[in-house]
Amino acid sequence: MRQLERRRASLSAGLKIGDRRGCCRTLEEEEVHIPFAQDSLVKQWSSMQNVTDGNQEKSEMPVQRNKYFLNINVGGTLFHIACKVAARYPVTRLGKLAIYTDPTKKLRLCDDYSVQKNEYFFDRDPSIFHYIFHFYRSGVLWIMDEMCPSNFVEEIEYWGIHLKYSQRCCRILFEEKQDELSENLKIQKELEAELEPLESAEQFEGKCLGQFRKMIWNLIENPYSSVPAKIIAVMSSFFVLISIVGMTLSTVEEMKHKTGKKWMELLEMICAIFFTSEYLMRLISSSSFKKFLRAALNAVDLVAILPFYIQILFENLDEGDTLYHEELHQMENVSKLGKVLKLIKLMRIFRILKLARHSTGLRAFGFTMRQCYQQVCCLLLFIAMGVFTFSALMHSVEHDVPGTNFTSIPYAWWWAAVSLSTVGYGDTVPDTVLGRMVAFGCISFGIILNGMPISILYNKFSDYYAKLKAHENETSLSLKLSRRLRIKERVLRKLSECCRADPRCHH
Repeated sequence: MRQLERRRASLSAGLKIGDRRGCCRTLEEEEVHIPFAQDSLVKQWSSMQNVTDGNQEKSEMPVQRNKYFLNINVGGTLFHIACKVAARYPVTRLGKLAIYTDPTKKLRLCDDYSVQKNEYFFDRDPSIFHYIFHFYRSGVLWIMDEMCPSNFVEEIEYWGIHLKYSQRCCRILFEEKQDELSENLKIQKELEAELEPLESAEQFEGKCLGQFRKMIWNLIENPYSSVPAKIIAVMSSFFVLISIVGMTLSTVEEMKHKTGKKWMELLEMICAIFFTSEYLMRLISSSSFKKFLRAALNAVDLVAILPFYIQILFENLDEGDTLYHEELHQMENVSKLGKVLKLIKLMRIFRILKLARHSTGLRAFGFTMRQCYQQVCCLLLFIAMGVFTFSALMHSVEHDVPGTNFTSIPYAWWWAAVSLSTVGYGDTVPDTVLGRMVAFGCISFGIILNGMPISILYNKFSDYYAKLKAHENETSLSLKLSRRLRIKERVLRKLSECCRADPRCHH
């Protein structure tokens, strides 16, 4: 007669027809096996507060204690794990809980313990613990795509499980997602620091002339704080543009006569006075002199005003030399000073960088260049390789042609650079068939090379610009709301003072 077999504890989709391993188990296997149907048993948690409540305990069913199982309550969800299964991984938290015999050590591993129900309570995420529970049953740590990488890593570190127990394919995808998330968080912090000023209003409390310096700081560094601060920001950009226009017009031949030169010098003096006062106000309102000097935008402000004062100094030296020294070598020194003076005047072009203080687009462009410096360096390296390669090829096939411009490889550098950039001035062209084939290869390589980084740089620039603009709008909106609240508080305070002063309000 056929021997009756024990029925399965729960149905499983993974059971194959004819597979009797799930039905026939020994006593040891049955002791270890826990059906998936018990994974989601949700029960109300009660700690040791009902120990002395005898009447309630009598009414409830008696709890069956089993020393071979661990009753784990994770965030209100009950799990049963065999001690033998947990003891396979003695380094993990549940492995230690199964191995330890000292109750004090066990209590250190959990958040709470119920004496009546013999349950160890852990205040952790039960949804992630399902994967931990599956790991103890199967020995494989499964990772789902929808889980937050930082939260999952925190949970498995708490339970003492290493990521090496997961499948290699899952681990590679998870690490890539984790690196991408870390990179995004890093960029987000740098973007927020890009808009945040070096100082804060709280740093002036308790310092010398703190209230006065705070007021100046809000006028110069915080254009959303008040209407005068916005006016100063607009004036700063306006003077930068006027200065650049004046420097451009000073090179026009019609403006070099006496009257035009006088007006240009007057305009330069007015702009220099404004930039100097702006720089001194920033210096006064700074809480740290070293931090002020290390700031890049403050260095740009200093470069914007130095040419004016250096020009005055050199002009005075020029006049002194011409009045008191008539020797030839002194006149040569004067001409050298004139060349240096022209170079110093050219430094005024850096004033346009002052617009980066009030332009989100320029900040986004500079931030993009800093974040993509590796791609930019690779692009410059490829350009240099192409210039050297195609200039050498062009010289080798064109140097024997009479009247050729490719007399040496350095002379062919300009042609290779122009061809790689697909500009093609046409001032130097090859004459032979082989030379034209080399030129076609150079132009083709330039088209491919120019198309590679454009999409990367543009996508990152648009992304950074959108984030900077959103952060700037949030900051301005919060400042507007705070100003409205302050206005409401003032109105309410004035009304309360008027009501107190008017005796009719008390009747």
